[in-house]
Amino acid sequence: MKPRVHWYDYLTVNLHFTGLTVLTQTMTPLVLPLLVQHFVGEAEQGRFYGRLRLWGLMTAVLVQAVAGMLSDRLGSRYGRRRPFIVAGTLLTLASLGLVAFSAQLDGMSGYWVLFTALMLMMVASNTAQGPLQALMPDLIPVQARGKFSGVKALMEVPLPLMLVAFVIGPMVGRGALELALLLVGFLLLLTMTVTLFAPEEASTGLSQPFPWSQVLRLAIMTTIFTLTILGGGALVDGIATRLNTVPLSIALWVMGLTGLMVLCASIALGLWGALRISLGTEFHRHPDFAWWVLNRLTFLTGSTNLAAFALYFFQGRLGYSGAQAAIPASRMLLLVGVFVLISVLPAGALADSIGEKRLLLASGGLATLGTVVLLSIPRLEVVYLGAILVGIAIGVFYAVNWALGTRLVPVDDAGRYLGIANLAGAGAGAVGAYIGGPIADFFVIHYPSQPIRGYLLLFTLYGALFIISVLTILPLHNDNSVP
Repeated sequence: MKPRVHWYDYLTVNLHFTGLTVLTQTMTPLVLPLLVQHFVGEAEQGRFYGRLRLWGLMTAVLVQAVAGMLSDRLGSRYGRRRPFIVAGTLLTLASLGLVAFSAQLDGMSGYWVLFTALMLMMVASNTAQGPLQALMPDLIPVQARGKFSGVKALMEVPLPLMLVAFVIGPMVGRGALELALLLVGFLLLLTMTVTLFAPEEASTGLSQPFPWSQVLRLAIMTTIFTLTILGGGALVDGIATRLNTVPLSIALWVMGLTGLMVLCASIALGLWGALRISLGTEFHRHPDFAWWVLNRLTFLTGSTNLAAFALYFFQGRLGYSGAQAAIPASRMLLLVGVFVLISVLPAGALADSIGEKRLLLASGGLATLGTVVLLSIPRLEVVYLGAILVGIAIGVFYAVNWALGTRLVPVDDAGRYLGIANLAGAGAGAVGAYIGGPIADFFVIHYPSQPIRGYLLLFTLYGALFIISVLTILPLHNDNSVP
């Protein structure tokens, strides 16, 4: 029997997502791009940023899945999830200190210290996040999960984006990086403390034996997904080396078609192989789970990487220089957050009555339209208008997609399945950045008079993935739509 849930558990179950997302939204679109640009220069920033994202996020895929699975098996008077949440959060604070130290360095030595700090951060934060995700299926009745998922999306998207836009982004833009990281650490500690009051009861019985075979499966899963992305990146590099002297229009078409095919192939083949290995015979018993993860991966590859490359986009498209681009980039994130806030709670409530499938179809279409708008005219207000449309789509997606996922995973194995589903959350950034970064760099190097062409092409590819996300939801059968 699930423990009694009170109104304030909308906060206790979900608030730590705010702290973890503030961390992500500070590091991914602001701190990491600026530091990589400082260490390696503009000509290779996309490639080195993509490598950083790939290895960090593949670490996240493995650690989150293992931590979620181990928390399923833990016997503790503090509950199954709390020990992981506390340990992971405290280790994350240490990694923030190492990031601050790397900012004082130059050249490749600084890059490798940053790389080490990010790997530590991925291990730590995902040790907390894997078990944290399992609190909802542990504690919340099925009929209330749409509303709880709406609140989760509120905590995970608009609130962190507002904090980053109003406070942390301006700090980074003024050069106060250490102060920004200190504030992020304080928020992590605060939100973790609130989550400790979630109504998780003691886990009775002894901890189960360490699941070596399942951990091995997860390691192979991560390796397959990583090798698929590496292969896609190598294919893009191989095509690029043959286009050094062609006209710009031909290069755009060839790199665009190549990039789209490689992105789609990496997503589909990498995900199929990874799920097949990690789930074994369970793969065929849960086909809707596989379609759900595929839908999540395609949509998030678009939305995550629009944010990840926003700073470089503002520098090239609108002429901002260096850290100054952090201010309009964080304001764009603010607009996304505000309109996620407007859409997320109604979408979560609506999902409980009309079903998730229709809303996911609508979110993919609206995100596509928003991407077209923000690319249409090089004016700040037009970019912001496109961001508003994408923000509404993200709000609908986050509320509805997660509610669907918590229904599809087996109750007794929720931590493991939702950890495996991080193939979509973390994998989205890895696929889009590792394959996309070199595409943008190609145009910076070979067509220096029009370097922004690479980022316009890259954002077009991300918009195309929103269309593909619509196609991936069509085969889903397990929808809670009312007749």
